[in-house]
Amino acid sequence: MDNKNTIVFKTLANFQGVRHQQTIGTSVLKDIKKLAKPRFLPLNLLFSYCALKPGKKLSDVETDVVCDNPPNDALNSVNKNEDMEVEVYPDSDVEDPDALIRRLLLSSLDDPYKKICTAVSVAVASIAQYDWPDDWPELMPLILSLINDQTKKNAVHGALRCLALISSDMDDKLVPEIVPVLFPCLHAIVSSPQNYDTYLRSKAVTIVYNCTSMLGVMSGVYKTDTSALILPMLQPWMDQFSSILNHRVPAEDPDDWSIRMEVLKCLSQFIQNFPGLAETRFIVIVGPLWQTFVSSLEVYQRSSIEGAEDPYDGRYDSDGAEKSLESFVIQLFEFLLTIVGSPKFAKVVANNVKELVYYTIGFLQMTEQQVHTWSLDANQYVADEDDNTYSCRVSGALLLEEVISSCGSEGIEAIIDSAKRRISESQQGKDSSSPGWWRLREATLFALASVSEQLLQAEVSALGIGNILEQILTEDMATGVHEYPFLYARLFSSVAKFSSVIKHKVTEHFLYAAIKSVGMDVPPPVKVGACRALSQLLPDADRGFLHSHVLDLFSSLTELLNNASDETMHLVLETLQVTVKAGHELSASIEPIISPIILNMWASHVSDPFISIDALEVLEAIKNVPGCIHALVSRVLPYIAPILSNPLQQPDGLVSGSLDLVTMLLKNASIEVVKAVYEVSFDPVIRIILQSDDHSEMQNATQCLAALVSGGKQDLLSWCGDPGFTMRSLLDVASRLLDPDLESSGSLFVGSYILQLILHLPSQMAQHIRDLVAALIRRMQSSQISGLKSSLLLIFARLVHMSVPHIEQFIDLLVSIPAEGHINSFAYLMFEWTRQQGKCT
Repeated sequence: MDNKNTIVFKTLANFQGVRHQQTIGTSVLKDIKKLAKPRFLPLNLLFSYCALKPGKKLSDVETDVVCDNPPNDALNSVNKNEDMEVEVYPDSDVEDPDALIRRLLLSSLDDPYKKICTAVSVAVASIAQYDWPDDWPELMPLILSLINDQTKKNAVHGALRCLALISSDMDDKLVPEIVPVLFPCLHAIVSSPQNYDTYLRSKAVTIVYNCTSMLGVMSGVYKTDTSALILPMLQPWMDQFSSILNHRVPAEDPDDWSIRMEVLKCLSQFIQNFPGLAETRFIVIVGPLWQTFVSSLEVYQRSSIEGAEDPYDGRYDSDGAEKSLESFVIQLFEFLLTIVGSPKFAKVVANNVKELVYYTIGFLQMTEQQVHTWSLDANQYVADEDDNTYSCRVSGALLLEEVISSCGSEGIEAIIDSAKRRISESQQGKDSSSPGWWRLREATLFALASVSEQLLQAEVSALGIGNILEQILTEDMATGVHEYPFLYARLFSSVAKFSSVIKHKVTEHFLYAAIKSVGMDVPPPVKVGACRALSQLLPDADRGFLHSHVLDLFSSLTELLNNASDETMHLVLETLQVTVKAGHELSASIEPIISPIILNMWASHVSDPFISIDALEVLEAIKNVPGCIHALVSRVLPYIAPILSNPLQQPDGLVSGSLDLVTMLLKNASIEVVKAVYEVSFDPVIRIILQSDDHSEMQNATQCLAALVSGGKQDLLSWCGDPGFTMRSLLDVASRLLDPDLESSGSLFVGSYILQLILHLPSQMAQHIRDLVAALIRRMQSSQISGLKSSLLLIFARLVHMSVPHIEQFIDLLVSIPAEGHINSFAYLMFEWTRQQGKCT
């Protein structure tokens, strides 16, 4: 079945309330049935389209449709978005079926129901990908005629929606042809608010953006042609965009926000792709842009930050486009980022950079929705803070970074001055008992922290920042932790970010407060901030201070860990790891308590790569504490032994994770520890590599065995009482991993394993050097992973070094070994070596 005829009206399938109330016309159904030969149409096309047309009810229509379900059941299938096929047996005296479908769809672009119109537009755009312009030359003239007909607003809506979809997929051949004809029509719509509503004008700007984006792509190769094409149209559009931006941003008007978003996207294209042309004409945008920026903060303050008006968060229009205030503000910041980051346009804001930063900090305040969500879900708070989730706060912080990058010392001065102004304003709010004073204080600290690296690098500003923060920290720590938990959290993280410029006494005070907060009954955000502060402050804390508090901290963190989940668990484990390292010899005293807890957590989350890795890192930190490794090994081995001995009976991930745990224990371990691990794990690890088909298990077992060879060296051969048997086992492993028929992923770490064999068992490996070289060549030639090839090339480099001063003999050996597709192995190695340069260095 042709893709162009598999048009699925998924949008319509969701409109159940409309579907069950509307009726269909028999003429439409008859037209769909009149296809020239048996054809397949998706069930959604036939029933979703017909079910919403005026006429008679779908259940009353007698059709010749052959399908697995009767019409009512079929309609239920549509409700479930199932793309079932229907075979239609048409009459023979009808027009071409493709032409019929196209005609029927175009005739419905003026449907008064917008949801139907949107679905029809999707169908037309889908068919246009295949038929237009060659097999459907009348499409664009018809759409343009609909756009220009002011008497049929429904048709204009349908045509614009359809054209918005088509224009997003037009290539570099179609855009230059259509732009001269299309742009004047679109300009007439955008410039006529008295005739067209904001929604239609916004769709027209969307089409301008789509076409301009393609012209921008073309400008890299066809700069002269695209510039000549866009030049006569640039000034009229700049004037029109200026007019749209010049009005104050209204509250609770998502259509207005949407058209401004589209305007900003178009302006970004002009600046990025035609900077020379746009530079002289941009002056008309500056004032209106500033008006939009300042007035949008007022609306954002009332709607999103205070929650007094509707910000339309999480809502979309009938076309599926987001219409929230947040998305508009983010687009505004992205456009400002484009301006500030452009050498030609940065001078536009250079004279007003302080005001730009000042208003930007206002946008960084936590919204009412964020306060609600983060108060209920600490995991979401941690995730949003750590992952820089797409938000107004993140976009504003990026703008501040770009201000410093582009404006240098002037940008830094602007940030410091604006921070002082905002802190003063928040203090005034605090003194007057304004309930939202803390938001501005928290936003200012967030802004400073987001550019902390740049501020600290500028020595002139570092002292000033330290003084500002010390004053804030001293005053705000006296406020109620339960009343302002997010401010407390930001205070902790700010101290951690700027500890190098804050007095030691203040830092130590906050370190003590963080330690206490972890164990107190305080809101979760406060504990999150405390953990972040501890992670950064503990490594540099005085040992005497830590000795007084570290045991209490361990107790608090382990209790917190028992109640943690997801993102907070990652944070607590990270803090625990830092605490173990900072606790030095005192950490040894808590090993009997903390090790079992971490081992249990590792075991229960072994299939989660993030949590299990964090737990392993804590265990490794414990292992490295003097006097702890023997106790830790004695706890781990009895648990690990039955898992490795019976790998087929274990849940997914446990065998691989156990091998990782054993490898960690072997790292830099004493010979006694290596021998203890060998006695439990050597034979099981060998069997896993030789018998398992799980590539993850094979990879981890290979690394584990390499660590055993590295730690045991020659002694390893005699531990079982039969050195020959042990060596044969090691060679059997090498043989399987170098098997050219084994998938490359299973052999991924064979290079590190072979390297340990030739480094620590050189005399034994020398007897098998020819077979080893031949196997390495075959594995390289069959490998599909460049990293594996690179690791094997390094083995040959090591063999060359080890053959000194008899390199000629090794080269002769390579020349004597054949290689498929090459004269010999030496020729193949030289070919592969030159090809892999840069990958194996």
